Amino acid sequence: MGKRNETASESEYGEPAQYDPTFTGPIHKRSCTDVICCILFMAVILGYMVVGMLAWLYGDPRHVLYPRNSTGWFCGIGANKDRPNVFYFNILQCASSVNLMAAALDGFQCPTTQLCVKECPNTFWAVTVNRYIEKPENVFNESLCVPSLDLATTTLTVGEIVDRELCPFFYTPTTSVLGRCLPDISVLGNIPSSFAELPHLPSSINDTINIIKNGTGDIVNSFNAREIGVRIFEDFASSWPWILIGLLIAMVVSMLFLLLLRFTAPVMVWVLIIGILATGAYGIWHCYWEYANYKSNSATITDIGFTTNFQVYLQVQETWLAFLIIISVVEAIILLTLIFLRKRILIAIALIQEASKAIAHMMSTLLYPLVTFVLLLVCVSYWGITALYLATSGNPLYRVVALNSSQTACQDINGTVDCDPQTFNSSDYTGCPSARCIFIKYNNEGLFQRNLFNLQIYNVVAFLWCVNFVIALGQCTLAGAFASYYWAYTKPADIPTFPLSAAFIRSLRYHVGSLAFGALILTLVQIVRMILEYIDHKTRSAQNPCARFLLCCLKCCFWCLEKFIKFLNRNAYIMIAIYGKNFCVSAKNAFMLLMRNIIRVVVLDKVTDLLLFFGKLLVVAGVGVLSFFFFSGRILLPGSNFRSETLNYYWMPIITVVVGTYLITHGFFSVYNMCVDTLFLCFLEDLERNDGSVQKPYFMSKNLMKILNKSNKVPKNGKRKD
Repeated sequence: MGKRNETASESEYGEPAQYDPTFTGPIHKRSCTDVICCILFMAVILGYMVVGMLAWLYGDPRHVLYPRNSTGWFCGIGANKDRPNVFYFNILQCASSVNLMAAALDGFQCPTTQLCVKECPNTFWAVTVNRYIEKPENVFNESLCVPSLDLATTTLTVGEIVDRELCPFFYTPTTSVLGRCLPDISVLGNIPSSFAELPHLPSSINDTINIIKNGTGDIVNSFNAREIGVRIFEDFASSWPWILIGLLIAMVVSMLFLLLLRFTAPVMVWVLIIGILATGAYGIWHCYWEYANYKSNSATITDIGFTTNFQVYLQVQETWLAFLIIISVVEAIILLTLIFLRKRILIAIALIQEASKAIAHMMSTLLYPLVTFVLLLVCVSYWGITALYLATSGNPLYRVVALNSSQTACQDINGTVDCDPQTFNSSDYTGCPSARCIFIKYNNEGLFQRNLFNLQIYNVVAFLWCVNFVIALGQCTLAGAFASYYWAYTKPADIPTFPLSAAFIRSLRYHVGSLAFGALILTLVQIVRMILEYIDHKTRSAQNPCARFLLCCLKCCFWCLEKFIKFLNRNAYIMIAIYGKNFCVSAKNAFMLLMRNIIRVVVLDKVTDLLLFFGKLLVVAGVGVLSFFFFSGRILLPGSNFRSETLNYYWMPIITVVVGTYLITHGFFSVYNMCVDTLFLCFLEDLERNDGSVQKPYFMSKNLMKILNKSNKVPKNGKRKD
């Protein structure tokens, strides 16, 4: 019966791999795979380049990077190079209607004159009624008036200048926020009482303060980060050598940890397993102690009934009894699993040790994450720049606007008439001297502008596809290198020269289509997940419980699907690197091979995850604690002139070192994880292909053969005979 069931199981998941006397590792004579998908991927890349060129031709990132004056000229560049800030003549016109910063960044201009200035005003000033009879040059600051106005020669009176908004009639202390002169709300309480007598301001100073605070207070408070940013930059400038030293220590420790796993893996794995069992045993004892304590106090769940205060349930015996049963069952399951799967755990430990040996023989594989990082950086930079240029495409749009709409003749001017600031003449609008041709926004009409949304979608899809392809290329390259190690009969003598470079060239020369195919499938699932997240975000307030439950289920299902596809793709790339077949055949063969050894797969996956998680935690925590003691001044290096007292925020270098350490360990450990997965698939193939005879010897290590009670019957010279 057992033999019949085993045969049935093998046929259900395909037949085991057969012995091939010509197979000695990754196949060199191979052909291009998934050519159609390769052509499609190349076409998408070419289209992506065309989109980037169009965005570069029509876009202008200065729209976001620099503020603009009323005529659409940028402040801080060109003719206004020495005037980087924009000053609003009547900030109340903006603050009373819209969020100034959000509007300015979105391209909207406030209905008031805006001027590029060298420095933002830092005092209270206003044109009081008694100054209307004075000469304009004695009243106004010419650097804050429009450039076309010469105060020394003008024939206009102070009142006419104010009505036409050629100069501001008041201003308050301001601060530069992203190039915008916004009121300093911390000093608004010191507004002079004379402001209440100004004709164009509210009669109450409190009303003026409230209007300014409501329109700009939140913005100024949230963007006070400029000063903080300067201080953080100063901290980085003084501590960057020590940050680099901390990251170098993280790199060395990560490398040593991986190389020493060949000696320490068994001890670490069993220590972790015993630690989990000890934690469970303590949980059982604690739950029993709490249960016995509340039982003696006669506290039962019937005494309290139903309540939303969950802390109350921790004071009844039934709760601790339930915890006791659950933890006991889990502990028993873990113990039984260890008893029955101890041999597979030993296999997993042996593969981990073998992976450490493989990396020691091919140290260049630890540097490959740098290649992946550079390629991903190129993808992210191209996507960001293209998105920025697409978002800022369009020609400037100018409209006639009445800056002082209180005048009767100006009420018909509602900002719907186009104009040209170079030829505009305010005398054409008799009776409305405040009529101006000002910049409103950037035009979104035209074929290119009407399709900006579609181009942005194309930008996102192409970006995701490229990122997934880069990751796939890295996995396939590493798999080819590590497979060359496993299938080398005499190690290290039979390991090919430059295995990593050879695997990289094979992947690019023959398997771009297969890698793009797997990346495309993953990209489509990620796009569906993004759409579900967008729908959830937009309809969250209007959803009923059933809709929320359905959407949550869909998000969960596609999250699981993405994880499964990543797992399948990873193993498919290993098979592609070894045998050179197309994606579908490789994915099928990998899946069938894993399903024929499902228990070994689960055990190896969990043991590896546990070990690598502990390794990451150990390295990151160790370097983090070391950086904390150093940057907080608790460790002083002899002969060093660095002092923690010179730092404004000593936690910023610490956070930088911790985040950098995590990224470094993730890069190193991802190589190690790929090595374990590749060696595992090769090990399963080795078991199915070979039997240890002279004609079909095993390629696995002696340690693995010892665990499996297998051996090779090889000649004394150690050479393999076909």
